[in-house]
Amino acid sequence: MAEETEDTIGEEVQTAGGDAPAEPATPAAAPATPATPSQTRRERLETRRAARRPASRGPLTPEQRDEERRARRAEAAKQRRAYRAKLKERRVAARADQPEAEAAHAPEHGPGRPKTRQGVVVSAKGDKTITVRIDVVQRHRRYRKILRHTVKLHAHDERNVAAEGDTVRIVECRPMSRTKRWRLTDVLERAR
Repeated sequence: MAEETEDTIGEEVQTAGGDAPAEPATPAAAPATPATPSQTRRERLETRRAARRPASRGPLTPEQRDEERRARRAEAAKQRRAYRAKLKERRVAARADQPEAEAAHAPEHGPGRPKTRQGVVVSAKGDKTITVRIDVVQRHRRYRKILRHTVKLHAHDERNVAAEGDTVRIVECRPMSRTKRWRLTDVLERAR
């Protein structure tokens, strides 16, 4: 009963402010008017969303749309340039703070970087498995003679895309079977 009297008093105060009866709430005026208890939660959300939406401008000509698109892209490019300049400054500052490192022989791959190899497929008979021959050419450390030998690796070919004679690139991965520790990344050259 107390709630009813408060609601009726509130309504009287609202109508007393103006002589004309209150007009129905438009979507733009929805946030200013309090939500009535008869509205469901979904209706209240819809009125809020409608108030946030920009007013419709009507149909645009292709030239106007193109002009707006160019303006948006120019603004985005400006922000990108500023962001990249800031990153560049940070990198230069970080490099200046670090001491000069010795030019030691760089490791083949760092932590978390898998090894990659390039070779020729010698067998694609297994399901989702290929055998890749990798020709290794090294110079002997002491005698400087060039030594050639081959290594055969088993690689996982998920879609069976490689055929015999193809030149492929494989990358190191987790053990998939007793002999498979490599995975096919791409076929560089097809066999003729």
